Amino acid sequence: MAPPNSPRRGSLQYWPRKRAKKFLPRVNWNTIKESSKKGLMGFIGYKAGMASALVKDETADSMTKGKKIIIPVTILECPPLKIFSVRFYKEGKVAKEILSENLDKELKRKLKLPKVQKKIEFPKENYDEIKVLCYSNVKKSGLKKTPDLTEIALSGNYDEQLNFVKEKIGKEISISEFFEKGMLIDFHGLTKGKGLQGPVKRFGITLKSHKSEKGQRKPGAIGSFHPGRTTRYAPMAGQIGMFTRVSYNNKIISIGKEIKDLKLKSMEHFGDIKSDYLIVSGSVQGPVKRQLVLTLPLRETKKQKKKNYEFIELR
Repeated sequence: MAPPNSPRRGSLQYWPRKRAKKFLPRVNWNTIKESSKKGLMGFIGYKAGMASALVKDETADSMTKGKKIIIPVTILECPPLKIFSVRFYKEGKVAKEILSENLDKELKRKLKLPKVQKKIEFPKENYDEIKVLCYSNVKKSGLKKTPDLTEIALSGNYDEQLNFVKEKIGKEISISEFFEKGMLIDFHGLTKGKGLQGPVKRFGITLKSHKSEKGQRKPGAIGSFHPGRTTRYAPMAGQIGMFTRVSYNNKIISIGKEIKDLKLKSMEHFGDIKSDYLIVSGSVQGPVKRQLVLTLPLRETKKQKKKNYEFIELR
């Protein structure tokens, strides 16, 4: 009989398993492919909830082509963004940063801001790239008071990035300017927090026999006699949830400004959607009201890209 063997329990890709330090994670913008639309490569959105959508399947070679089907969708509210500051990068480091002049009063109360220049003067010398620090105008959504800030990259060459900043600084930026129906997008954010959990739920180890004396939901051994220590690979109880994860290739089913559907009003645990909204196929990580960073897809798949749904209504 061969010796018992089984794969290790729990991936070491994400380690250590502890709560994330911030809600909006850092995004590696260099790996994301730019789109034809020049401007922001990402946006900030808030998860409003899930629903069932009645759509007409127009996917080529689909078994339900031309038929009406019901698919699960996630609804997100995406209030307009504003530029907080402009960062000029050289050799991978911030060489110069310019603060925007028209900042909201709520933002000034929450952050200690330096003195703002009366007139913004952009540098004449060339830099490697430009990124903008944006904040969400949550006052329009009525979701909360404190806006969320994150750094977002710009597509195009240096001159195109500079022209975009000059045009949009101090103004509101809508999500419909960069994302459109039928596109694939990724969601970067935190999962739902579940607190302290045991090794069975945390790592998926097998339950011991019901006759075990020292607990059924525990590992048989957490280490050897020699060397007499417990390694970091032993499945132990600890934190689960509130981890940074990415949801890849979600299809945009609908995008709009005017709320015509009654299903988008009085949403459970969220309320009314008062600003721009986004409806994507499938589920997205996190509970209701979770802030997420929406980005262009890291790696498109043919299976997701060829899907074509004509949105009819929410159920």
